[in-house]
Amino acid sequence: MTKKEEPPVSQVPRAVRVASLLSEGEELSGDDQGDEDEDDHAYEGIPNGGWHTSSLSSSLPSSLLIPDLPPHPMDGLPMGPTPSPPVIKAGWLDKNPPQGSYIYQKRWVRLDTDHLRYFDSNKDAYSKRFVPVACISRVAAIGDQKFEVITNNRTFAFRAESDAERKEWMQALQQAVAEQRARARLSSAYPLGVQGSEPPDRAGSLELRGFKNKLYVAVVGDKVQLYKNLEEYHLGIGITFIDMSVGNVKEAADRRGFDLTTPYRIFSFSAESELEKEQWLEAMQRAIAEALSTWEVAERIWAVAPNRFCADCGASQPDWASINLCVVICKRCAGEHRGLGAGVSKVRSLKMDRKVWTETLIELFLQLGNAAGNHFWAANVPPSEALQPSSSPGARRCHLEAKYHEGKYRRYHPLFGNQEELDKALCAAVTTSDLAETQALLGCGAGVNCFSGDPEVPTPLALAEQAGQTLQMEFLRNNRTTEVPRLDSMRPPEKHYSVVLPTVSHSGFLYKTASAGKLLQDRRAREEFSRRWCVLSDGVLSYYENERAVTPNGEIRASEIVCLAVPTPNTHGFEHTFEVYTEGERLYLFGLESAELAREWVKCIAKAFVPPLAEDLLARDFERLGRLPYKAGLSLQRAQEGWFSLIGSELHAVFPEGPCEEPLQLRKLQELSVQGDSENQVLVLVERRRTLYIQGERRLDFTGWLGAIQKAAASSGDTLSEQQLGDSDIPVIVYRCVDYITQCGLTSEGIYRKCGQTSKTQRLLESLRLDARSVRLKEGEQHVDDVSSALKRFLRDLPDGLFTRVQRLAWLEASEIEDEEEKVSRYRELLAHLPPVNRATVKALISHLYCVQCFSDTNQMNTHNLAIVFGPTLFQTDGQDYKAGRVVEDLISHYVMVFSVDEEELRKQREEITAIVKMRVAGTASGTQHAGDFICTVYLEEKKAETEQHVKIPASMTAEELTLEILDRRNVGIREKDYWTCFEVNEREEAERPLHFAEKVLPILHGLGTDSYLVVKKHQSMEAMLLYLASHVGETKHGMMKFREDRSLLGLGLPSGGFHDRYFILNSSCLRLYKEVRSQRPWSGAPETSHRPEKEWPVRSLKVYLGVKKKLRPPTCWGFTVVHETEKHEKQQWYLCCETQMELREWFATFLFMQHDGLVWPSEPSRVSRAVPEVRLGSVSLIPLRGSENEMRRSVAAFTADPLSLLRNV
Repeated sequence: MTKKEEPPVSQVPRAVRVASLLSEGEELSGDDQGDEDEDDHAYEGIPNGGWHTSSLSSSLPSSLLIPDLPPHPMDGLPMGPTPSPPVIKAGWLDKNPPQGSYIYQKRWVRLDTDHLRYFDSNKDAYSKRFVPVACISRVAAIGDQKFEVITNNRTFAFRAESDAERKEWMQALQQAVAEQRARARLSSAYPLGVQGSEPPDRAGSLELRGFKNKLYVAVVGDKVQLYKNLEEYHLGIGITFIDMSVGNVKEAADRRGFDLTTPYRIFSFSAESELEKEQWLEAMQRAIAEALSTWEVAERIWAVAPNRFCADCGASQPDWASINLCVVICKRCAGEHRGLGAGVSKVRSLKMDRKVWTETLIELFLQLGNAAGNHFWAANVPPSEALQPSSSPGARRCHLEAKYHEGKYRRYHPLFGNQEELDKALCAAVTTSDLAETQALLGCGAGVNCFSGDPEVPTPLALAEQAGQTLQMEFLRNNRTTEVPRLDSMRPPEKHYSVVLPTVSHSGFLYKTASAGKLLQDRRAREEFSRRWCVLSDGVLSYYENERAVTPNGEIRASEIVCLAVPTPNTHGFEHTFEVYTEGERLYLFGLESAELAREWVKCIAKAFVPPLAEDLLARDFERLGRLPYKAGLSLQRAQEGWFSLIGSELHAVFPEGPCEEPLQLRKLQELSVQGDSENQVLVLVERRRTLYIQGERRLDFTGWLGAIQKAAASSGDTLSEQQLGDSDIPVIVYRCVDYITQCGLTSEGIYRKCGQTSKTQRLLESLRLDARSVRLKEGEQHVDDVSSALKRFLRDLPDGLFTRVQRLAWLEASEIEDEEEKVSRYRELLAHLPPVNRATVKALISHLYCVQCFSDTNQMNTHNLAIVFGPTLFQTDGQDYKAGRVVEDLISHYVMVFSVDEEELRKQREEITAIVKMRVAGTASGTQHAGDFICTVYLEEKKAETEQHVKIPASMTAEELTLEILDRRNVGIREKDYWTCFEVNEREEAERPLHFAEKVLPILHGLGTDSYLVVKKHQSMEAMLLYLASHVGETKHGMMKFREDRSLLGLGLPSGGFHDRYFILNSSCLRLYKEVRSQRPWSGAPETSHRPEKEWPVRSLKVYLGVKKKLRPPTCWGFTVVHETEKHEKQQWYLCCETQMELREWFATFLFMQHDGLVWPSEPSRVSRAVPEVRLGSVSLIPLRGSENEMRRSVAAFTADPLSLLRNV
């Protein structure tokens, strides 16, 4: 096609005169007499420019104005977002207003292949009227120089300057109509009288500033079309259309208003409600994106004939694609593909997602595309079930679910059902250029990440890379997370929403707002709700105009619901509301006045979409319920779908592993963070010894979950039980302040008596109340007096007080008991009756004050002085009642008896505090204060009181440095063959782990539990392990071991099951577990395993502990515990047992070798060990750890001849 010869937008001059879009009576009110000036004043000062069309002379002969019949629509595709139709004829004509008025008005008329439009002047950008050529039924002459353009419902009369000019216009119009009809027949377009083949993205009535009545507005593709009313919209006869390539939309000052700005004028619209305004803004933003998109990718992909039509319904010029299925689809089918989920179809635009379309992906679509896709996925589609371009959304949804989710019409591969052979065939296919074979194998169940049998190239992707098959690699990458239909015996756990759900029926009136594409941040007024008759039946929630209506206004399928939320009462205009989130990223808001009716609806909808597996979640009223992809426990390789409910500050979960649920205490989390970019967000919830990763696959409901969980995890009130809590039920705000003052303020004179600055104290207290977990108090940034004042203010402001209103008087009366033993007994009795959080807080606070008074010689705060300060604070009195201070003084004085503190606990507490003070005094004397260093207790050789050492642990200290410091303090000399090492000992697990010499100590201390400690002792097996590594040939280890999982929700709870034989392969990248060994490989001597490992873990994230706890009844005494710990402190554990001690040492040595790149022991002789001279054990020389190279070679040669002769005796 030849494009219209018009200057670029930047060169278009501004119009001199001001003109409105509509000024004629026929377009405003339909009166007999038009009023040209009626609305002109509404646009004063707003220019209405236009294109130059003066070069188009009306005197040109018709042969030059009327082109030949255009070629097929797919030939000569446009480069821009929308092709500009060529102008056939343009010029001045007189136009007759309706109702037979004799007053003619001069108009600039322009005819192109699609529309007949007329303007106020030849410089205007926006027409006063447009008539689609497809709507014109005939053109007829009427009198001198006059002619009529007749549509099915309207007639437009024009007058030319001469009969010759009239003839040219009539010929041009008749030729344009003929060409339009010819194109319609060739492309099977919609019949005449329809405004276009593309359905509007949004349509409805809007107010436009300057017009009396509302206009009907439609957003179609990359244009916004204006019509006088709905009737004319159906006729296709409009006012003007706005090209959004030069448009921009923004909110106006009016809460319901928004502006559409172009270089030529500003259109100020006003919607019915704020919600509708947001929906209009979204639709127009999409039109702008459509207008600014490029057709380059589409042109290249459409070069292959089958790609020119939608793979599902056959619509022409499809501009969307599924990059994992490798099919090109239309916009309407793309919406349904999104509903299938990213696990089935990853939808991308050919025009807008430019970064996605690499050269490799484009070439992949040229090789596969719709031809290969439908050859496989649509091989057996019955004609009665085939889609058409005009098919309804419901029909599309059913067809696509059957086609791609169920694989109903696919062409079955000959190996279908044989998982092992499918995987083998896939590993072979990816090394060739046969993409169709790879597509068929994956579509029939071959594992995209199956084990190839070769540790060097373990996956199909690695095989394809080795073979240089870049297209195969692209296809495999795009299908890494694709869920394909499989045989029941082979398929992974089904998504819960595909489980057959119980039939639930319910009906009644609900008040509903329009669906939204984002969270409802603002309150929805009562006027924004519409009363609808709603019916829940057969897994579909339908809503009707009224109870007598037959056709529903819309429907929500239960299988598409991903979340159900219940906002707090009076959040919106109706007292009780609930929100429904769907897979299509839509949010539906419903409301009722009756709490009971709203609860019944929520209960019924929840039953309709929650599977039986998670029905226990419905036993209690929830704030939010739904399904989310997650990673937890031992399954970190791929995300699974779990069911979650938020009840208060507890997050209940049901996972596919079992129906049991275990609540996550959100206020007791150690970490709550959001990681990843905006497109791939992950919510990380860390509780003690367990971590849960919730993935943001769907942005809308994930954002809702994120906000709700963050709110539930924060402090929700002023009472102690509503605060963020630590492991011991102590509020984090109390722990933060007490810990900081213990580290930095014990020797501060007048601590707690002096007040901090009011403004700083208030700011600190506000931040602690908002999210104490995220506040880190650092010396130099906060003064101890500000922190102490914040703690006192917090305790004084507690609504119920620390000792509670109910018991406050009893505590004060107990202080008057004269007999000390009876008084202490009474205090202990009252303490037992306090709520758990209050009781834990009282003990923590009094323990802290006990430590403070131990240094009263320095800080001048003895027991009496502390009681004077804290008595009125804790009992919230005005200081006149001396009994409040007496209670605090008694509790500090009798701290050991009241709180049953044993001597060991008390001694340890005193020594730790003394070490802190000594360190601070030493730091002050040297002028080097190090804020934030950790004080920890380390034992020498065994855990005894006399072997304790309190050590300051800076962030840079390694395990080797800590070992040397402990040995230097005790003057322990390092003799030959002494491998002194720091061990992490876990008493509960009955296991220990030697720390690598370069491992940082501080992160380990942060992760230690109450049942763990550090001890420095000799590593008795290190020499034997170094000997084994020196003789070992190859970089992998494999063999049989007894294996047992710690299988419990989120990695907690008691393990289940016993030990079973499993085959393991350990290499530099991962540890793989196989269920069985099939045969012996003749070429390697290693047993052959199945291709797919049962489990696989990255070796770098493993921590290996020597020992297995006895209550698990390990089959041998040579076992070790493996903990999978990621960078985000995710921990799960499992247990392995070897047949001999030698095997245990070999496996443990290999783990260390793989994790630390072969550097198991420090290479510097002056550090932890010295050079070991040559010694002999039996008849074989031991390898000198620091010997000469020749000695090393001789020893390795001896081991190669008969290594077991030595290792059996080690």
